[in-house]
Amino acid sequence: MNLSTQALAKMSAAHPWRTVGAWVVLVILGGLAAATLLSTGTTTDQDFTGWYRPDAKVARDLVEQRLAGERQDVETLIVRSSTLTVDDPGFRTKFDQIAGEIAALGPDVIQFGEGGQPQILSYYATGNPGLVSADRKTTIAPVVMAGSLDDANQNINQVLEVIKRHDRADSFEVMTAGNASISADFRKISEEDLQKSETFGIVIAIVILVLVFGALGAAWIPIILAIVAIGLAIALSSLIGQVYPLSFFVVNMITMIGLAVGIDYSLFIIARYREERAHGRPKLDAIERAGATSTRAVFFSGLTVVFALLGMLIVPTTIFFSLGLGAILVVIMAVLAALTLLPAILSLVGDRVNSLRLPFVGTDGKPAGDSTTGFWNTVTRVVMRNPWPSMILASAVLIAATIPFFSIKRGFSGIETLPDELRSKQAFELLIAEFPAALGNLGAVEIVIDGPVNSEPVQAGIKRLNDLADRDPLLEAGSLEVNPGGDLARLTVPLRADASSDAAVQTIKRLRTEIVPAAQVPATVYVGGPTAINVDFFHLVDIWQPVVFAFVLALSFVLLMVVFRSLIVPIKAIILNLLSVGAAYGLVVLVSQHGFATGILGFRQVEVIEAWLPLFLFSVLFGLSMDYEVFLLSRIRERYDQSRNNAESVAFGLRSTAGIITGAALIMVSVFAGFAAGELVMFQQMGFGLGVAVLVDATIVRSVLVPATMRLLGDRNWWLPGFLRWLPNF
Repeated sequence: MNLSTQALAKMSAAHPWRTVGAWVVLVILGGLAAATLLSTGTTTDQDFTGWYRPDAKVARDLVEQRLAGERQDVETLIVRSSTLTVDDPGFRTKFDQIAGEIAALGPDVIQFGEGGQPQILSYYATGNPGLVSADRKTTIAPVVMAGSLDDANQNINQVLEVIKRHDRADSFEVMTAGNASISADFRKISEEDLQKSETFGIVIAIVILVLVFGALGAAWIPIILAIVAIGLAIALSSLIGQVYPLSFFVVNMITMIGLAVGIDYSLFIIARYREERAHGRPKLDAIERAGATSTRAVFFSGLTVVFALLGMLIVPTTIFFSLGLGAILVVIMAVLAALTLLPAILSLVGDRVNSLRLPFVGTDGKPAGDSTTGFWNTVTRVVMRNPWPSMILASAVLIAATIPFFSIKRGFSGIETLPDELRSKQAFELLIAEFPAALGNLGAVEIVIDGPVNSEPVQAGIKRLNDLADRDPLLEAGSLEVNPGGDLARLTVPLRADASSDAAVQTIKRLRTEIVPAAQVPATVYVGGPTAINVDFFHLVDIWQPVVFAFVLALSFVLLMVVFRSLIVPIKAIILNLLSVGAAYGLVVLVSQHGFATGILGFRQVEVIEAWLPLFLFSVLFGLSMDYEVFLLSRIRERYDQSRNNAESVAFGLRSTAGIITGAALIMVSVFAGFAAGELVMFQQMGFGLGVAVLVDATIVRSVLVPATMRLLGDRNWWLPGFLRWLPNF
């Protein structure tokens, strides 16, 4: 059975209704799977995976196994009055009403103690003065959520509904701060950003498609294929999530990459089909020819993207695995749709892809490669006649753009990067200012002591450790818990800072390198907690980043060498792609960290760049950049095999593909810009980095550097050593 791209296109076009029907069934089944399984297959929890067990993970596991059991969320309820104090009967009546409604949610939502009492530790129940502010107009009450962190994330909305009913009513403010409530805000903003980016990306994509095609008849097809790929990828993620829970950001990743590549792949193939029809080929022959050329390029483009994304799967964290897996799934779905569903649709639509032409836009129907006039023909002539100046100038621009990257500061977007109007952010800031000891597992440092903790030497060491922590400007003396066996203790030390801030990170480093060694505790000491996990994540990235880079570069080199039967083409492609990735790094740092043009772009200036972003951007951008590289080089190689004239082939390939590549790039940029326009800083940095890199790659790299270097290298572009002649010829 022949499974070439040409054969698949021919078979799908010959049986269009059967092919479309099969895809419709898959989409329906996928929709059902996503609707029923997505919520249970995704999580807000992030963790290290596999063999990698840094100190923070060891500390957490020890506490769960030998001290406190499975981690739970403790929400800190905050009740504040502008007029009353906690001693006034009206204040207590209001508090009791709120606490009673929360308790009424039941044991599935709120943890109940052995006596059947809800675990709401209020000032009125305990008399603890630490639960009241200095002006006595604010009180806090830790509320223990039932079940695991995932259970709390599922149930927190019920608690938030109670709080919302009472907030800003009768001169009272009611808020809560905790992992689940903050995660709920992150999820809410993420979903809102996703909806805005989808709408923005699709609208702009349709406009660009209409302009590229010069007709309305073909513009809807790429959108349909992208939606199909996204839906099926989400369904597959839902199924995989039942075995290996994925980060809820996987949906954002699938949507973003799916819109980008799904539309682009269809655009490449439809453009080639129209070109073949313009040359007089019958409909089915044109579909088959497009399958043998552009669809083949799309297949190998998809492979390069998948190979680049595989690098994220080897990093032992749930966030990298989730984002990488989601992107890989949607690319595979987009390629499969391009191989089979698109030829079937073209068979059914036929020349109606050219219907509803727009005036003054592509009215002559002349293929770009045959044209001797126009913008891209002018660019081609200028670059080909001046290869050295073109290469030097373009390289200088990209290198200059890379320079800001060397001042990068890595970190995580914490609560301080959320919009100021969010109550979870306001609640957290209030706790830092007035109740730092109540931060609990939201931001506290957990120092775990493994050893005979009840012995006198260890107790003395713990006291020294607590005293030293109390002297630190961002720490306070903590509370000690000892397990029944007396062989494990947890010292919970309040941290007066956002757990994701650079100040918190530096505090953890001081603890590990100065305070803990100085305390000389005669036991094994692990520093854990949210900030410690961040610090260990930074270390993980430092270890794996060069490994991922080498892995991606090696796979890309081998694939390009096999596809184009050349040793020079993959080396050149890798160098040029590194230039575009470096420029993207530098521009992200310049804008987000240094604040250049943030007012114009509507971005938030922050102290740090997301720690996962450089590795993530490298994997995604390297794959997407290779997309255009493969598409352009495939057209050049096709012409070279016919003419054996390198200069003419390069010029023809650039003329033929520049307009399509630019249109495809603008679509990707519009999709990424939709994400960059969101509220979350991580999406702003990610969307801007991806968008600017694709734009740079499709213009400076593909339109200037690639043709200039290929013009200078001449026939050497296609040099393959004799000992590699055995490679298959695709």
